[in-house]
Amino acid sequence: MPKNLTPILEAIEPVIIGHDCELVDLEYVKEKSQDYLRIYVDKQPNGIDIETIAELSELVGEKLDSMQPDPLPDPYILELSSPGLERPIKKEQDWEKAKGQYIHVGLYQKLEGEKVFEGHLLDLDDQEIKLEIKIKTRRKQLTIPRKQIASARFAIEF
Repeated sequence: MPKNLTPILEAIEPVIIGHDCELVDLEYVKEKSQDYLRIYVDKQPNGIDIETIAELSELVGEKLDSMQPDPLPDPYILELSSPGLERPIKKEQDWEKAKGQYIHVGLYQKLEGEKVFEGHLLDLDDQEIKLEIKIKTRRKQLTIPRKQIASARFAIEF
């Protein structure tokens, strides 16, 4: 499994941007005995359609096949898809889009006895985020240091 996906990212991002789309995430994983290169793309304002995904999949596949040296010498399956409604929050622009939205945050270590929180993102800066969470019927503001955040994604509020 490649440790550094940066050359792949740098090669395929212009292809994706050239179709007015956004590269949301990129991962290389092994499931059972098969390797997968998963690329998540989106298009604003209304999301990406299946025709664009199919076209990008072909173009990205061609770009990957032409790279020398081959960054993925072992056989793998290329999957290109939408990140869905619960898309990850990774880049700074994702965090900005998430302001006021309902999000899911997973932490490296417990904070106030919990490692997972869901709530509305009220504010953020370089050091921390402010989340409004609901505990039973009470609303509470929680400040979470960004260095403690293991993962974050948009969430659906029920």
